[in-house]
Amino acid sequence: MTATESRAPGASGADAETEAAARLLAALTSHRACRPVRELIGPTDLAAAYRVQEQITAGRVAGGAAIVGRKIGLTSKAVQDQMGVDQPDFGVLFDDMAYQDGAVVPIGRLLQPKAEAEVAFVLGADLADGPLDVHQVRAAIDYGVAAIEVCDSRIDGWDIAFADTVADNASSGVYVLGRDRLTLDEFSPVDVGMRMLINGDEVSTGEGAACLGDPLNAVAWLARAARDFGEPLRAGQVILSGALGPMRPLSAGDEVSVEISGLGSVRARFE
Repeated sequence: MTATESRAPGASGADAETEAAARLLAALTSHRACRPVRELIGPTDLAAAYRVQEQITAGRVAGGAAIVGRKIGLTSKAVQDQMGVDQPDFGVLFDDMAYQDGAVVPIGRLLQPKAEAEVAFVLGADLADGPLDVHQVRAAIDYGVAAIEVCDSRIDGWDIAFADTVADNASSGVYVLGRDRLTLDEFSPVDVGMRMLINGDEVSTGEGAACLGDPLNAVAWLARAARDFGEPLRAGQVILSGALGPMRPLSAGDEVSVEISGLGSVRARFE
């Protein structure tokens, strides 16, 4: 089935994208999961999926949300193979998604939450011009911090193809940042090890190299992709660089703690 064949009968590309954005925004505001949007825009139409994401972003900004950064998804080769793609994806971080270490996060704002552990970076300079390679990325990063990303899907049952997750803001939910802030002179992202525990039980482990070979590779990829899409990364933005290990589902009452060697820890409770 091609992307065109999978669209709703009679729907033009633009109409289908508008319908997909409306479906996802309705799921977000109603807290009720929806059908996949790939039936409208096709399962692998990357450009269409990002145009849907842009419509959702515009809707959120019009409603008062502020953009504070970006997230990178699908950084694992195994997950890329599962989705049938050969590249990561990205989404937008809004101010109302951010929590600090030790926070109690209202789980009712999420539909189908799954936690993963990451290295987050905060930029000290724009990444808009030049080669946007790892060397430039290193120079632009102010500091790194341990992070919990809670992925979420507005698509019922996580029944997603590549276009679904991209359109749905890369399956973003909320994120929690740790307290320790280290410069790249103080830690090496590629060399970190990660443990994630839920209610004291170890549920996920990983390492920096699991994220596109190095979390800095992921940020360099994002910098180029963001510029290509017309919205370069800016100083002060938070960048979630991608999972260091498998994500795990969350339930009400769960406490998640993450330890990233050489960087720090972060925890949150979901109630």
